[in-house]
Amino acid sequence: MSATNPLTKPGALPTGSLDTVSVSTAGSKRGRPGEHETRGKRPRGARRKPNIIGGIGAWIWLLIIVLPIYYIVITSVRPQAGFFSSNQLIPPSDPTLDGYALVLQSDFFLYLGNSVIITVASVAVTVFVCLMASYAIVRTNSRFTRGAFSFFLLGLAIPLQATIIPLFYMLSKAGLYDTLLALILPSIGFAVPVTVLILSNFIRDIPKELFESMTVDGASSWRTLVSLVLPLARPAIVTVALYNALNVWNGFLFPLVLTQSPSNRVLPLSLWTFQGSFSVNVPAVLAAVVLSTLPIFILYLFGRRQLISGMTAGFSK
Repeated sequence: MSATNPLTKPGALPTGSLDTVSVSTAGSKRGRPGEHETRGKRPRGARRKPNIIGGIGAWIWLLIIVLPIYYIVITSVRPQAGFFSSNQLIPPSDPTLDGYALVLQSDFFLYLGNSVIITVASVAVTVFVCLMASYAIVRTNSRFTRGAFSFFLLGLAIPLQATIIPLFYMLSKAGLYDTLLALILPSIGFAVPVTVLILSNFIRDIPKELFESMTVDGASSWRTLVSLVLPLARPAIVTVALYNALNVWNGFLFPLVLTQSPSNRVLPLSLWTFQGSFSVNVPAVLAAVVLSTLPIFILYLFGRRQLISGMTAGFSK
């Protein structure tokens, strides 16, 4: 008698059916093809439920931002006579540009030139030095560069106000007090830490294969920096340039303490020109605020796209 194969008994499944059952069972567990991909998606044409609370909050935040700007602009064209007796939020019935004329006649272009010189010099030197330092930190993995990077980051923990007395003493001993250079040097020093941090993080995201291909082609470090890093890091460069320019342009403590003569006065300090012993020409002060804001606002309009892309890139690692 021959041995009976259990798979050939009546009611037993064929051998190939086992695979079929397992596949069909797995398929039933997984669902139909593509079902798991479309399960969490909203059907096409379905209306999204409006976020009423978020919309109300956005309008409130917009009002908080726009109201001060509206007040500054309408007040700058308001006449000084009867200023405090009129409603401050209603546009003036007889707008005038006397405040702007007074500002332009009060050495405004001298203060504007000083601010431009200090801002351009500080930002240019900061970006140039920090770009080379960031490239060396990223491409040279040595104890010196790691220590230098830690030293740069240490500057983030030092508040500006804590250094104003040592700076005043050192600049006075160096004969730089009441000069534009006394404002440029500290501005560069306090802009270096955050600039190195942003640029080094951005350069780290550049693929290593690009650096290796430049090395294989015989490019030097300087050539790699100019031809590869500089174009690819342009968003980060624009970001740090605008950020540092805004800080230097609006700086008040350094010009207040480190300069004295009117010839070295910058725009934030020029607002004192329209403040008397017993009264303040508010329309002229706000007209000076509007005029001093225009250059940096125009600069932001030209670089806003690079600024946004630089703020959202370079931090993926």
